[in-house]
Amino acid sequence: MIDELNSKGITLEKMLDTAMELYIGDNRKSIRKRLRDIMLLYLGDVNVQALIKAALLLEENLIIKEDPVELVADELIGIDIAEYIGGKMALFNFFYYDTKKPGILKELPPFLDDAIGGFIAGCMTKLLEPMPSNLDIDSRKIMKKK
Repeated sequence: MIDELNSKGITLEKMLDTAMELYIGDNRKSIRKRLRDIMLLYLGDVNVQALIKAALLLEENLIIKEDPVELVADELIGIDIAEYIGGKMALFNFFYYDTKKPGILKELPPFLDDAIGGFIAGCMTKLLEPMPSNLDIDSRKIMKKK
């Protein structure tokens, strides 16, 4: 999948740059490194590969001019990728990336901008989701309440 995306000018570095354009926070270097790991993990996932491949094939085989208002299949692919990776919360990130169109997203055709936008949104959501070890919760107090 990485080679196929690279052949279209969609490199891992460009996706990382695009993701980081809308990131607000500290530790940018460590966030970018962790994001790279998450992106590589999900680029190896057969379901993500299938959805990105669908977008690639649609770009190659469906002749459309620009991004017609009645075309929603591109958004559906992006939403599916985002939610598959990051759950329902990734939907909000998808729309944020879709409306802002940072980095490489503004250069891509309709199906690819949404597929890659969904991929980035899902990975960013996964990266930033709270993990139990990061939460300030004393599980002993919770268990006593039950």
